Amino acid sequence: MHARMSQRLNPAVRLTGGCLAAALCGESVAEQAGFIEGAQATLQARNYYFSRDYSDIQGANRQSKTEEWAQGFILNASSGYTQGTVGVGVDVIGLLGIKLDSSPDRARSGLLPTNADGESADEYGRLGAAIKFKASKTELKIGELMPNLPVLVFSDLRLLPPTYQGAMLESREFPGLTLSAGQFRSTRLRDSSNDQKMYALVNDPINPQRLARFTSDRFNYVGADYAFNDNRTSVGVWQAQLEDIYQQRFYSFKHAEPVGDWVLGVNAGYFDAREDGRQIAGEYDNHALFGLFSAKHGGHTFYLGYQQIGGDDGFIQVGANTNPLGNTLPTYEFAAPGERSWQVRHDYNFVVLGIPGLTSTLRYVKGKDVETGLGFEGRDWERDLDLAYVVQSGPLEGVGVRIRNVVARSNYRTDIDENRLILSYTIKLF
Repeated sequence: MHARMSQRLNPAVRLTGGCLAAALCGESVAEQAGFIEGAQATLQARNYYFSRDYSDIQGANRQSKTEEWAQGFILNASSGYTQGTVGVGVDVIGLLGIKLDSSPDRARSGLLPTNADGESADEYGRLGAAIKFKASKTELKIGELMPNLPVLVFSDLRLLPPTYQGAMLESREFPGLTLSAGQFRSTRLRDSSNDQKMYALVNDPINPQRLARFTSDRFNYVGADYAFNDNRTSVGVWQAQLEDIYQQRFYSFKHAEPVGDWVLGVNAGYFDAREDGRQIAGEYDNHALFGLFSAKHGGHTFYLGYQQIGGDDGFIQVGANTNPLGNTLPTYEFAAPGERSWQVRHDYNFVVLGIPGLTSTLRYVKGKDVETGLGFEGRDWERDLDLAYVVQSGPLEGVGVRIRNVVARSNYRTDIDENRLILSYTIKLF
């Protein structure tokens, strides 16, 4: 099966490599700013309070509350490219997290690493770099990376973002077409300083960690996205493989249609996954369909979403990330075996009322038909309220405040009441 997977990956890799070769034979000088002239760097300070209260607890972990407070710093620096047929540059990321408040009975929030004694670490951090090469509209990066892919979503949901070590190739040589390919060999999780192998996280009502002990040092992917119709319509197809654990295909469709003063949109996708290679985690079978429909008018955007999980297993992804399913929320994923879920959502931008920088999001998702394996049908729901404000001018310009309140209830897993308060400020260094 490993050989079959390699055969599927190779054509796309050859195609993307062909784009690079075509670029090398094209422009004699790369069209980008110089190594120094194109350099830029930002430093984000992020103050994060996270609290979850648990009730009707299910599972072995009987901790009734998670509550931690921490300060994070995120440095992103990137050079431009050297002049020539192939431009060369470097990206650097530096991350530092500092504990402000925690205790063993309230730890494991995902903000900080947890020591063997149950205490959260006082501080943690990491520094990484990636070398990059660019020819025409094709770019290769090798080193410390923060990918944001349909099959590996960038999961910046806590104090510090996760990173991956490997290579990413992206080509935009043909109008409207983006070709992508890459391989990651290890990861540093959002609450860790150390490189480690990657594991699969499956939505399993009985044992959500059942695959976590199985690890792989190869995550391979290829993908193609094509935008047309004045970039109002796009389609995509992706293939991913966590070697010897699972392989997954993803098909996407997005469209936005102006209708008078409204803009109507759709974001739909389909995942199909099964076991891979040596099947070290056993057999696996899942497919997932989602559709998120939107209508935008003035400061309002209304959404309706539907999601359905099929196959013998729940949705699978690389841990501990999120996924692009339409009904995935910060607390519940609504991606258990057999689950069907519906979403209503309203976003509002207060700029139309003369308050630029203030936005709100209200979401409600309800799921049913979960195959719990416990002799009854699983049901769950979640309501999220987000308020965010970014100061637009004056001495505090750029300071951001985000408040999130969550209520999540289920008849087969732990009920959750959650609050988050995030203060952030980004400084442009150069």
